[in-house]
Amino acid sequence: MLKNVHDVEAPTHWYNVVADLPFELPKDIVQPRTPETQNIKLQLPLELVRQSISRDQYIEIPEEVRQLYKSWRPTPLVRAKNLENWLKTPAKIYYKYEGNNISGSHKLCTGIAQAYYYKKAGAVRLTTGTGAGQWGTALAVGCRSFDLDCKVYMVGASYNQKPYRRTIMQMQGADVVPSPSGAKQNSGLFLDQKKVDTGNMAFAVTEALADALSNEGSMLSVGSGEAYSILHSTAIGIEAKEQLSKLGETPDIVIASLGAGSNFGGIALPILKDNLEGSKDVRCRSVEPSACPKLTRGVYRYDRTDGSGITPLQKMYTLGNNFRTPNMHAGGLRYHACSKIISALYHHNLIEAVAYPQTTVFKSAIIFHQLEGVVPAPESAHAIHGAIQEALKAKEEGKSPNILFCLSGHGLYDLSAYEQFLSGKMNDYSPTDADIADSLEKLPLVEE
Repeated sequence: MLKNVHDVEAPTHWYNVVADLPFELPKDIVQPRTPETQNIKLQLPLELVRQSISRDQYIEIPEEVRQLYKSWRPTPLVRAKNLENWLKTPAKIYYKYEGNNISGSHKLCTGIAQAYYYKKAGAVRLTTGTGAGQWGTALAVGCRSFDLDCKVYMVGASYNQKPYRRTIMQMQGADVVPSPSGAKQNSGLFLDQKKVDTGNMAFAVTEALADALSNEGSMLSVGSGEAYSILHSTAIGIEAKEQLSKLGETPDIVIASLGAGSNFGGIALPILKDNLEGSKDVRCRSVEPSACPKLTRGVYRYDRTDGSGITPLQKMYTLGNNFRTPNMHAGGLRYHACSKIISALYHHNLIEAVAYPQTTVFKSAIIFHQLEGVVPAPESAHAIHGAIQEALKAKEEGKSPNILFCLSGHGLYDLSAYEQFLSGKMNDYSPTDADIADSLEKLPLVEE
């Protein structure tokens, strides 16, 4: 049973790690326009632009957003004592549970905030691409909260694997279609749907962008890799840090799954702040799937964030935006690259990264479910497996660290994936070096 170890107040501000970085982030590069795209204007509320470039250490959460946050924040910080006992580890294991809201995941932190800012900027309809559906659900909730229409392009593999996730989005009033959708948009973007597989998150975002550009009053919203989406998610780490402090504890290791970066950044960055200031030495470890290993096997290069060819190039760890992502069950971790902020931290050796195959991850997820009573999302299960590995390492070394991980969402809409694992039908996949090299060959050539 979930029990919050200590009540704290919902945060009043988000933490902006850019203010404390000991280096400059690489500048984005605006791509040359073609005759077909020269009149296309990228639409982003000015307030979100300001948040992306701000050097203020803390950014105030608008009162309208904070009041909505209070419907589920603060979220529980739980000590996994049953798991500790089962592992026979001297480590203490804490998890921050983000699945206890209407969207079922941490994504609601930025879903609510973005809908608020887009509404203020005059949007009447938002479009987005989503992988497993957590982000699409969160934006659908945000749009309903601020009376906006919502169109979600859901990666085709997840659309078929996770029918109940799209049902929840539809219950929130969103129009949900699989990507590639086959729809033709009069936006100036050329989308060759024959060259895209059903697991390509970058293409889902591109379709959403084309839709937004084709419809008056519509704007594209992105849920994970951008600086502002990571900023909004820092409510998680701010709370966790205070909750542990109330117990007289500090974390030694912070662990979270990694897609584009909002989950990992959300819990890790407020704690990494102490490292950057020199007052602590906490290990921050990201966990990604072996099937999509951008930090552990990608390159630090400029790449496209989607497939449109018009959004600015960002320097990231990437497998290439043409990387054909397999139909693994952790759909929210399918993105081909990683946020430029998280990428820069990894490049400067301020955070760690590890990758695991999905069958190993699902095995740990079921152990956790049996011992702690929560069905974790497949994405979140990567953090569980990472925490278990650290706890076993502590046991071998005779150490007793405090391990904190983010259980970023529940898996109640992912039971078909668990059924596949239990029936022995789930397979592991890891791209070959040739697969990755072929994708990387298509990266844009940029002089730095």
